[in-house]
Amino acid sequence: MSIEILFEDEHIVAVNKPAGLMVHGDGRSDEYTLADWVLENYPGSKDVGEPIETKDGKTIYRPGIVHRLDKDTSGVMLIAKTTEGYTHLKEQFKNREVNKVYRALVYGEMKKDEVVVDAKIGRSKTFAKWTAIPKALRGTTRDAETHFLVLDRLEGFTYIEARPKTGRTHQIRVHLQYLNYPIVADRLYAGKRYDSDAPEKSLGFDRQALHAHIITFTDLGGTEQMVEAPLPQDFINILK
Repeated sequence: MSIEILFEDEHIVAVNKPAGLMVHGDGRSDEYTLADWVLENYPGSKDVGEPIETKDGKTIYRPGIVHRLDKDTSGVMLIAKTTEGYTHLKEQFKNREVNKVYRALVYGEMKKDEVVVDAKIGRSKTFAKWTAIPKALRGTTRDAETHFLVLDRLEGFTYIEARPKTGRTHQIRVHLQYLNYPIVADRLYAGKRYDSDAPEKSLGFDRQALHAHIITFTDLGGTEQMVEAPLPQDFINILK
């Protein structure tokens, strides 16, 4: 698979992950992943990072993987080529020193130009997914904060920027559901607003309309690096 490299130095590489590509295996599927690409292109990173164990005892190796994007989210991702790079990036993520900017298209026309959501995220009582809706929460919850900015309003849709201040699973998708402006074509969180048989309800997207646009971090030399992943073609088609 051809994956665009956006930035690279001795310890870190930033890539533009295409939608539809899993970051690493899940123990159930044998489909090609970004982790496979890393091993093919940077075999020296084989032992960089931390593997995880599944409930049935399988080991999932994650060479160089410091953070992740959902399978159907496109955009910029950082990968550590060395143990030094991994430790350096992991510490920045832990201290919330890595800044991320996403672009998304959502259902509905958002009334406010700027919205800050500070709502805890946890498992849902009803579905096997996450939620920020208080009455639907069950078990342990975790603080989560996301800043949203309206970039343009379309007929029945809104083009937005999202800046997560924490890094919870599905955070942007869950917080937009909480606001009742779910992401276009989000099969998990858009509910009845998404219909795979009605293209006009998904603006032609066959995946959730979420793109990791910019990431800012500090390299091992102390220089701040801002890396941008160009908008993918499905976004460009709509915005034209």
